[in-house]
Amino acid sequence: MNVVSDTDPRYPVGMYIPRPFSVEQKIEWLADLKFLPHNLENAVLNLDEAQLHTPYREGGWTVHQLVHHVADSHMNAYCRFKLGLTEENPTIKPYHEKLWAELSDVQKLPINVSLTLLHALHARLNETLKYVNDDDWNNRTIFHPEQKKTLRLWYLLGMYAWHSRHHVAHITSLRERMGW
Repeated sequence: MNVVSDTDPRYPVGMYIPRPFSVEQKIEWLADLKFLPHNLENAVLNLDEAQLHTPYREGGWTVHQLVHHVADSHMNAYCRFKLGLTEENPTIKPYHEKLWAELSDVQKLPINVSLTLLHALHARLNETLKYVNDDDWNNRTIFHPEQKKTLRLWYLLGMYAWHSRHHVAHITSLRERMGW
């Protein structure tokens, strides 16, 4: 069992806890996704190259890798939502995020490429998700083959909203600890 403390740098906003559907929660989670690009951009504002290549925790990814990871992850999220909205319980394609973080695009491209991508991607994601009707959040699903689970779109919305806050907090908590 993984125990997470309040000061665990792996989970600065805690672990994802699914919540029952409510309109209020939907509004909050949609805002988390809508404002992720802006929040992430603010989190890295004025960091120099040495700071960008600092791991957010011992053994963790660098800030540079985190920014590219969020873009990779949320591109997959966009596809997962679109599949879930247009197909009956489609099987999604998992990916090896740690291996993706080692590829040349992550290693060589500046983070502004992923920040720009996230602004465009989240404009599309927000436009898609804000019109999902309340019944579809609980009735539309995807199948995750690695987890061997059927997941409701509501679960995905919460997970990616959490993911947005989670990685922004990795950067902002590093900045606080380092006095940046």
